[in-house]
Amino acid sequence: MRIFAAVSAAFLIASPALAADRSGDGEPQFRALYKELVETNTELSSGSCTLAAERMAARLKAGGYGDADVRLFSTPDHPKDGGLVAQLPGSDPKAKAILLLAHIDVVEAKREDWTRDPFTLIEEGGYFYGRGTSDDKAMAAVFTDLMIRYKQEGYRPKRTIRLALTCGEETEGAFNGANWLATQHKDWIDAELALNEGASGVLDKDGKRISFNIEAAEKVYQDFTLVTTNPGGHSSQPVPDNAIYEMATALGKVSKLEFPAQLNDATRGYFTETAKLKDPETAAAMRAIVANPGDAAADAVLSKDKLWHSLLRTTCVATLIDGGHALNALPQRVTANVNCRMFPGSKVEDVRDALVKTIDDARVAVTIREPRSPATPAPQLGADLLRSIQATTAEIYPGIPVVPFMSTGATDGIYLSAVGIPTYGLTGYFIDPDNGNVHGLNERIGVQSLMDGRRFQYKLVKRLADR
Repeated sequence: MRIFAAVSAAFLIASPALAADRSGDGEPQFRALYKELVETNTELSSGSCTLAAERMAARLKAGGYGDADVRLFSTPDHPKDGGLVAQLPGSDPKAKAILLLAHIDVVEAKREDWTRDPFTLIEEGGYFYGRGTSDDKAMAAVFTDLMIRYKQEGYRPKRTIRLALTCGEETEGAFNGANWLATQHKDWIDAELALNEGASGVLDKDGKRISFNIEAAEKVYQDFTLVTTNPGGHSSQPVPDNAIYEMATALGKVSKLEFPAQLNDATRGYFTETAKLKDPETAAAMRAIVANPGDAAADAVLSKDKLWHSLLRTTCVATLIDGGHALNALPQRVTANVNCRMFPGSKVEDVRDALVKTIDDARVAVTIREPRSPATPAPQLGADLLRSIQATTAEIYPGIPVVPFMSTGATDGIYLSAVGIPTYGLTGYFIDPDNGNVHGLNERIGVQSLMDGRRFQYKLVKRLADR
């Protein structure tokens, strides 16, 4: 990340051309598009991503795109989980494309639990409310809108700009459009890099902008199954050998398992830049951990914060348990799930071995559940990409530092990175400290924040496409 430090200061000056900026034009059309997308129910139980994709395809075609440049897709087994791929052809056939990825499915939302109808876009008190207003229909709407605007302006980029709107990101076991495209039709989406969700600007409790994050890495999701078995017997004659007690002891040991601290470009950059914004003790610990990830004292200070603790290492935690078969019988089988978020580049087998060693009990079987996402190293955060992001940030959010970040969760970007399309999370807007209650009740996003993010992406994508 030496490159990051060298170029970071150069672009934190507002552009004098900002006053003449007209990239925010067409807001009424954008609002209509955004409203239609939010109000199209795309939850797994009762919605349809296919319908949402069809509606966005209709808007793209009304904006000037032909059938050859807008492709709807779905599979017979998942007719409601479809998506779309569109492209604005570039002028240089040798230049690799830029891909814009957004998922259009949403987390389930029960009307009886919400203050407002989750599938009616409501503007109130400076916020848009509704399921998906932030995650991830904000980006889907912004990307679709800028594709239309580019076409209507007659803009021809050097690199082809591709758009993929996909389903299945929010639900375990559902048809995942990003994974399907990456593994079955990579030629439809192949690109030099992709922009995706994953990181946003950070606001403090008073709404002041603090930093502008770029997700340059993701942890890898992996579940492990723990099983203890026993012949069982009558509960009136207990014995020390008890499957529930064995599992309880094993999980107690897992709760104390600490993986060693480690860094990559994203987290090294994050702690380097965040140190400039923190109190002396925290800043010193951040600088120390960057200099030496094995610094136990620095690790202890930073690990008091659950986010920083997770950024520094692989973590594992028990999430489900099931055991016993009758109230009046000794348990014959107990099963538990341990969910691990592995540091990028970690091997699944090594994490399993660490669990086995920690539990240290042959009566507890530890197996790897089917991988949910591929374990791929984090993509490099190149100087060219950083310059483009920093220059755009300086225009839209002057004076705000750009900070690399590693997501402790996971997005569909993991599938693209696995097939050689480096993917970076960058929403372009700022969110409240509570994350806008994403996945929760009354999800929201600031109206002005979304409009600023729209301007940001319009400019950034042009910069990247014309490099």
